[in-house]
Amino acid sequence: MLTDIEIAKQNKKYHISEIAKMIGLNDQEIDFYGKYKAKLPLDILNKKQKAKLVLVTAITPTKMGEGKTTTSIGLADGLSKIGKNVIAVLREPSLGPVFGLKGGAAGGGYAQVVPMEDINLHFTGDFHAISAANNLISAMLDNHIFQGNQLNIDINKIIHKRVVDMNDRQLRFVTTGQGGEKNGVEHKDGFDITVASEVMAIFCLANDLTDLKNRIGRMIIAYDKNDNPITVNDIKATGAVTTLLYEAIKPNLVQTLEHTPTIIHGGPFANIAHGCNSVIATKMGMRLADIVVTEAGFGADLGAEKFFDIKCRAAGLKPDGVVLVATVRALKLHGGELFDNLKNENVDAVIKGMPNLIQHIKNIKEVYGLPVVVALNRFPTDTEKELNAVISECEKLDVEVSLSEGYAKGGDGTTDLAEKVVKLFDEKNEFRFCYDTNDSIYDKLLKVATKIYHAVGIELTDNAASQLKTLEKLGFNNIPICIAKTQYSFSDNPKLLSAPSGFKITIRNLKISSGAGFIVALTGDIMTMPGLPKVPAAENIDIYENGEIVGLF
Repeated sequence: MLTDIEIAKQNKKYHISEIAKMIGLNDQEIDFYGKYKAKLPLDILNKKQKAKLVLVTAITPTKMGEGKTTTSIGLADGLSKIGKNVIAVLREPSLGPVFGLKGGAAGGGYAQVVPMEDINLHFTGDFHAISAANNLISAMLDNHIFQGNQLNIDINKIIHKRVVDMNDRQLRFVTTGQGGEKNGVEHKDGFDITVASEVMAIFCLANDLTDLKNRIGRMIIAYDKNDNPITVNDIKATGAVTTLLYEAIKPNLVQTLEHTPTIIHGGPFANIAHGCNSVIATKMGMRLADIVVTEAGFGADLGAEKFFDIKCRAAGLKPDGVVLVATVRALKLHGGELFDNLKNENVDAVIKGMPNLIQHIKNIKEVYGLPVVVALNRFPTDTEKELNAVISECEKLDVEVSLSEGYAKGGDGTTDLAEKVVKLFDEKNEFRFCYDTNDSIYDKLLKVATKIYHAVGIELTDNAASQLKTLEKLGFNNIPICIAKTQYSFSDNPKLLSAPSGFKITIRNLKISSGAGFIVALTGDIMTMPGLPKVPAAENIDIYENGEIVGLF
């Protein structure tokens, strides 16, 4: 089979004006970025909301991912094939994974969004704008300190970090302002990856430009020497920072290989941040189509939980159904098979790994009250015995399974899934949240840990316990929580596979993202600045003299 980039290059793309016409927009209502990309103006949000909202999530993945974005794109194409007016609304890829381990994030095979090279690289510059906006805050904060520090900022209590959209472990801990008094005030600092920044989270949770500006203004970036919080408003950076995001906040319109309209906008990581595309993009899609297919990062214990408890709560959204992506290879891994042997048939391992899928299903149905269908993303190495084992186990839970073959067949490989998703709209829907925001901070952490991860409890380090008291003192009791946790396990230990029990979740750090409107809880060894693997994907990427890009996934 051809590589993803070879398939994408052979595809005949429609001019973006043709894609816009499919969703009722003329040339005067979009901002062109060349022939195949466009920005969508915010006044589209004034239209009436009409769409059904479908979330695509997944079981606990292997390190290569289980094809959630590919399934989302394939499902959108499949819904279009059966005559539905549909838009896919997805996240923008970060350059970190593109040049790191997983590669690109524009789908795969015959279920891709195009132009895939643009989308995976600089696209329309949104992430660069977010990085610049974030770093302007740092520059103005350090300049304020250098120019006399009227706000009495404690240089040891600066919590806002600079960012770069790249995996670079060397930047996790740095010292800035070295070289004498003319070069700034020396203090310890560090970088996060752009997709882990609070500016990215704000960008994706804002309801409009005014909300974006207000959220940026109330970001806490440091504390003074009396432990009072210092905000972006305090250093008078709010207007300039928001101005840098003026074009970026407009969602991006592209297309799938089968010309299904697709909106791509924003992209916080789900193992660090809240893992969803922008609220603006989702709401815009719901005004332009009858069905919106969206996704949330990593497994349902991370992306889906945050989609429901953070994004839906903030935006007033109610999902109409959930697609839970599973793969035979991931189930075999959870069933004890070695990663290098996942291509070999092992029905026993599939059955032993099923508790992972079952736990995700029960969380969606019993905790959140939503109807769910399993999309079994088929790989060439899957055998009929293995596939049938998954289907048989799901039948016991009265959950339908669809073999999803979008990667190999595009929309033709997902029409069965599309039909089963439409059936979800008629099923019982009692959507609710995992916790109430009026619960204490501790109880919110406990409810996610016990109800979603199925831990027996939580433990706070002395540092986290002290931070909790500070957050309560500052009045941040009644907001959601965002738990940063490994994507490879329900627990905070990536080696505990399947559906572990008897463990506790250790909270080692709590910090406020006051602009985003949630408390971040760091667990395990989770890093807000990833590193590159021993053999980065970047080693295989090249460009020829004629401008042809090769090796990009």
